[in-house]
Amino acid sequence: MSYHHPFSDKPKAWKDYCHGTLSPWVMAYMWMEHKMEWLAYLLGNWKLVTVLGYLESFGVLIAVIFYFAESGDRLKQKHYQAWQVINSAQGKGGNGGRIEAVEELNADGIPLVGVDLSSAFLVGVQLPRANLARSDFSGADVREGVFLGATLDNANLRNANFRHVNLTGSSLQYSDLTESDFTEANLTRTDFYGAYLDHADLKDAEMRDLKWQDIKSIHGANITGVKHPPLGFVEWALKHGAIESKD
Repeated sequence: MSYHHPFSDKPKAWKDYCHGTLSPWVMAYMWMEHKMEWLAYLLGNWKLVTVLGYLESFGVLIAVIFYFAESGDRLKQKHYQAWQVINSAQGKGGNGGRIEAVEELNADGIPLVGVDLSSAFLVGVQLPRANLARSDFSGADVREGVFLGATLDNANLRNANFRHVNLTGSSLQYSDLTESDFTEANLTRTDFYGAYLDHADLKDAEMRDLKWQDIKSIHGANITGVKHPPLGFVEWALKHGAIESKD
């Protein structure tokens, strides 16, 4: 980009510029305008102005280069701070910024394997396709959360509140869901291979295409009003200790 904009024509001499002007007010205005034209002409043809313009452009370029060069460090710092928020609140109630922290990490593709979110208040958390294998959600309140396609294998969900949670296409293989609450949760295509569902509340849960054949245990689980259960599931569950009760 060029910053050198020379004026090709010199401004007229004052006597030619104001020729024919009679009004003193107009003369004063024209005198000021004439001086500005000369100043613009001189600055426009001053090499230093051109040099300063190029230096400014060069400075912007250097700033852009440094910004992108340091982007990796800034990203690492952001992730470090997010993990600090999560780890400093382990086992504590409340949110403590953990919703934003886990969502941010997941959005950046960072695995959340083994994350401890026990007893956390995580209502409405959005963690689609998150890798939460061996995570701890025991006693956590995760109502209205979204875990589309998430991996929760070998996770601890004991006594967790997963009401109205969307777990479509998620995997909970070998996970412990004992006494957890999945009332009206969306369990479409959810994989419960080897999972423990003893005394879990599955009332009114959506179970279309649920992968249930290898559930480890379902004793005492409430399956009242389950929607679109796979063929044979209800009969198998009742035979293995599940209950249907409005209470």
